[in-house]
Amino acid sequence: MNLHRITRAAACCALVFALGGANLAPVAAAGSDVKVALVTSKTGPLGAYGNEFLRGFQVGLNYATHGTGVAGGHKIVVSDFDDAGDAAKAIATTKDLIGQGYKIIAGTAISGIAVQIAPLAQENNILYMPLAATDALTGVNRNTVRVGRQSTQDVLTVGTILGSNLRGKRILVLAQDSAFGQGNVASARMVLGSEGATVDGLLVPLSANDFSPFAQKILDAKPDLLYIAWAGATGLALFQALETAGVMNATSAVTGLDQRAAFPLFYKAGPKLNYIALYLPDCSKSAPNEFLINADQKDLGKLPENFENDGFVAAEMIAHAVETANGDDVAKMISALEGYRFVGPKGPEQVRAADHALLEPMFVAKLETKGTNVYPVCLRTLPPSAVAPPVRPFKQ
Repeated sequence: MNLHRITRAAACCALVFALGGANLAPVAAAGSDVKVALVTSKTGPLGAYGNEFLRGFQVGLNYATHGTGVAGGHKIVVSDFDDAGDAAKAIATTKDLIGQGYKIIAGTAISGIAVQIAPLAQENNILYMPLAATDALTGVNRNTVRVGRQSTQDVLTVGTILGSNLRGKRILVLAQDSAFGQGNVASARMVLGSEGATVDGLLVPLSANDFSPFAQKILDAKPDLLYIAWAGATGLALFQALETAGVMNATSAVTGLDQRAAFPLFYKAGPKLNYIALYLPDCSKSAPNEFLINADQKDLGKLPENFENDGFVAAEMIAHAVETANGDDVAKMISALEGYRFVGPKGPEQVRAADHALLEPMFVAKLETKGTNVYPVCLRTLPPSAVAPPVRPFKQ
């Protein structure tokens, strides 16, 4: 969800994984290579998200295949492609990859792009595994399988912060005017509105770079709670504007915990700002989490960021699908993933067979300081069942 950036070191990592020679055959025979394309933003507004995903995928594939890059006797050959946050480029790249015989395409971070690629997956019978959070991807078709949480899981986590008595509360959702932002407003109305709250949306144009007018609109609205559902590089400027205008002193607010580079600004915003966390290394004791932490500390000298978890999970899922299907037969890979239970860095994960939602834990956190260091503290872990979104049966 909000403001993500990856360190220069991580962005410079080798993200084209030459794990074997390419095989252009459309269906892998026993022992043949399986090609995987990661199409996501390496540059553009959500470039940080994509680079985190790619890094996590690299580490996750090492974990899932014990460093061999081989699943079920098939070498997994991974290539990444930058969509630059441009829908036309992403769609053209996807169509070209399908023409080259790729059966597995994963990674798309932008909701507005992912919802356009999902129909292509069904039309061309490939396995599509998007990172994007829009609820619209759940149940869209059997060829689309999520590799991360969705907006309703965020909102359900927000609900646990607000408590049980929401009747009469006025909640304002601050988000970008995009598929992701619109989806968050819709999810908040569905989840929090059903508990008696009045939910309004304040949608900001994606082109905006002066957020002072929107800060004033929040002050004028005087909500009981401000839910900030933001994505991309403009988040730092947004929070600076909110702090300058005194928004955080005027109302309680909830947002997604950003990358570590943004922690000092979040902390400066004040004690009324509460956090949901998509992933925090300190919130889980799983073996995959320890593997990811150790890899990042060794290679990058830092702790993992939010969307490394999703890349790691995508690699686990693909390795399982390829091994179970004995190659890249799409129908067999989908069947292998439906109902699949496994452990990722966040903890227990399950692909819900009914609609391909990914059920996983969510976290609530706070920020504390020690000297000049601002660091997160995990307050509680919500099990997958507590934040499971409603089932959205397949449309087709």
